[in-house]
Amino acid sequence: MKQLRDFEQHIEHALEWFWDFMPDLILAVVIFIVGLWIVRFINKMVHRFFEKKDYDPTLESFLQSFISIALKVLLFVLVVTQLGVKSSSLVAMIGAAGLAIGLALQGSLANFAGGVLILIFKPFKVGDWISAQGVEGSVKQITIFSTKLNTFGNQVAIVPNGQLSNGSIINYNMEDTRRDKFDVGIGYGSNIKAAKDILLQICAEHADILTEPAPEVYVGELGDSSVNLTLRFWAKNEVFWPAHFHVIEETKLRFDKAGIEIPFPQRVVHNPD
Repeated sequence: MKQLRDFEQHIEHALEWFWDFMPDLILAVVIFIVGLWIVRFINKMVHRFFEKKDYDPTLESFLQSFISIALKVLLFVLVVTQLGVKSSSLVAMIGAAGLAIGLALQGSLANFAGGVLILIFKPFKVGDWISAQGVEGSVKQITIFSTKLNTFGNQVAIVPNGQLSNGSIINYNMEDTRRDKFDVGIGYGSNIKAAKDILLQICAEHADILTEPAPEVYVGELGDSSVNLTLRFWAKNEVFWPAHFHVIEETKLRFDKAGIEIPFPQRVVHNPD
């Protein structure tokens, strides 16, 4: 009988604790739901703010991800505090957890620091075409930990910010114009001056190839089977590749028409019989 009474008392205490704790639990759930809605609302307001102002999209993506994480951490603290955890105990717990997480996630902290450095020094921005860490692509988004690149084949490459901030970066859009170098070989029996004139004429007739700096062509090398000419010209970034491919195609067509030989490897097979 005594054990039964003790069990009933435990049940009563548990029910009393549950009903006493229920208001705090309900309020914590309400805070959590409303808090998530507020976080989404603030993110939308930040996005609208950057849409109306002429700010760098790089800053927008970085701040949006940073604000979202910071607000969610604050929401977690509010919910836990509402459930009865004392603020002093929570601070100590967060400090201990922060130390452990910091040691375990040193790479993530380095990536965060790298994102801040990218934001400050701006080696590239959203929309730039860059080459870094063995990957080439257009910068799609810069978050607090990584940068997303849209590659030439329309794949998404994710590169950690720590590696980007500490490694070499080639930014093809930093300058308005870009110089192309095109090498082509002609036969030793071909007219060098005529070939050079054709290359310069191709550049002069193309509207997207700049006249200043002027295109130039010279003999770059006397190869084993060809005289190698080097053509250099400048074009604006947005029309660089169309100009590049146009020069290659026109060179072949006009050299053929002028009778200028472009040597290519040949293999002669002798029949021993």
